[in-house]
Amino acid sequence: MWVSGYRTVLWRRLRPLRAIWRDTLLLVRQFLWPLLLFSTAVIIGGLIYHNLARQNDELVGSRDLWEAIYHVMGLTFFQPMGDNLPNDPRLELFYFLMPIIGLVVLAMGLTDFGILLFNRRQRTKEWEMAVASTFNNHTVLVGLGHLGFRVARELHDLNQEVVAIELQPAEELISRTQAMGVPVVPGDARREEILRGVGIQKARALVICTQNDSVNMQIAFKAQKLNPDINVVIRIFDDDFGQALQERFGFRAMSATGMSAPIFATAAANVDVTRPITVEGESFSLARMQISPRSVLIGKSMAELEQEYEVSVVLLRHNSVSDFHPAGNRTLAAGDTLAVLAGATHINRLVNDNR
Repeated sequence: MWVSGYRTVLWRRLRPLRAIWRDTLLLVRQFLWPLLLFSTAVIIGGLIYHNLARQNDELVGSRDLWEAIYHVMGLTFFQPMGDNLPNDPRLELFYFLMPIIGLVVLAMGLTDFGILLFNRRQRTKEWEMAVASTFNNHTVLVGLGHLGFRVARELHDLNQEVVAIELQPAEELISRTQAMGVPVVPGDARREEILRGVGIQKARALVICTQNDSVNMQIAFKAQKLNPDINVVIRIFDDDFGQALQERFGFRAMSATGMSAPIFATAAANVDVTRPITVEGESFSLARMQISPRSVLIGKSMAELEQEYEVSVVLLRHNSVSDFHPAGNRTLAAGDTLAVLAGATHINRLVNDNR
């Protein structure tokens, strides 16, 4: 457990370096065209120079084709072979034209490359997608309005990794979301390249919080096509329609009247949480979760859970046998189903340790 946790922390700390590396590779690909154009100009120039030099019996470049190409490349950097100009006026042109051609092509490519390399934040979309590409087993959040921001914050509090997509980003919400370490990719989530860019194939959950039912469904179907195993949590304004989607497609559809940010967040973490009830000024919810194979909760007794996490254990299901209000000495095993009654903070701690 400790080794796995250490690897996770180390992997996250290395994420900025991995993002820089991937972003740099993308920039290098963009620089390939100027480099290819420069190489083509040098090779063609070398061929022409070699033929002209042989016709006029010029010493420089007449003995070998590769020497001529090397000589033309040297000319582009003002480094000719020899101190004297050739006698043929046509060859003399190379001494003046090649530096201009080579430096113009390289300068344009290097200038663009340098600007893009050292001003990554100005390329918001490309940089955020480079960061998002380093995520794995994460949650993709679509729609960064007020609900979406609250869901992102809840997921962050649950220690879940999140990547957000927003078509019309609001500067304040974007900056507050990015301050939590959540990359925000501007774009239309209905486009396949955007979903691929945020790593939808590697994501564990998709939470869709836009205010358009039709758009939400399009995104859900597109994402499920790219990742059939993804857990889809979708915001739907019609209760009956949401129920039909859940029964037909397996989407966890939540209506506008019954939704809340903690419910969306815990649903993305594959945890069922009821709407909170208030008892003497305190809010409590009933949460049901399945114990994961790598959970730190494995081996803990019911008494230890209640004391350590300040929850009340309501149900323990082991090997398809349900035990309501299990004895304090009963212990948890991987695959067990656990139901507890507690406040949001204590449920969040329990969910986080069950990852």
